[in-house]
Amino acid sequence: MWGKLKDQMGSVTDTVEILAYKALNRDIDNVFVAWAVEMLSAGYETENLVILAGESAPFNQFQMQALVDKVLLELHLDYTNTIQTIKNYACHLIDKSLNEEIRNFTVLKILKDICIELDYQKDLYNFYLLYFARSDLYYQESQWYWAGATRENIDQVITDYFIRWQSNEQKQTSS
Repeated sequence: MWGKLKDQMGSVTDTVEILAYKALNRDIDNVFVAWAVEMLSAGYETENLVILAGESAPFNQFQMQALVDKVLLELHLDYTNTIQTIKNYACHLIDKSLNEEIRNFTVLKILKDICIELDYQKDLYNFYLLYFARSDLYYQESQWYWAGATRENIDQVITDYFIRWQSNEQKQTSS
């Protein structure tokens, strides 16, 4: 699923973030408007995408939610399977971390927050644990969240987990 979505997004990789925000029912803000502008620049054009690109704060959430729904429908982008949408977003964030575009701790913070928001979603719970393991090791010598993680190896533990998790996700969605 992630590979297919990645191919579909083309150069506008933040599409996966927009889908995750919609799946989580987040407020529409300037991130959505910037995404719409980027989509137009990449050659995507629909009536409602043009309208979204021209919006500015303050946003009427009722109107904006409906507008973004129309845009996603016109672009054939589905966010209705919340868990799969969030897994795709996690894969996207992990890609960015592995490519050194964002820090692994930033990825853990985002996924930890989503884990909590989704009532401690089982598929995301290890990100929650790794976040607190990394956080504890920043301030002290030991942590109790992740077996074997120390100050010396925590970054490698996180990277190894990211690679393993993403590989497992790709195997599950391709079968």
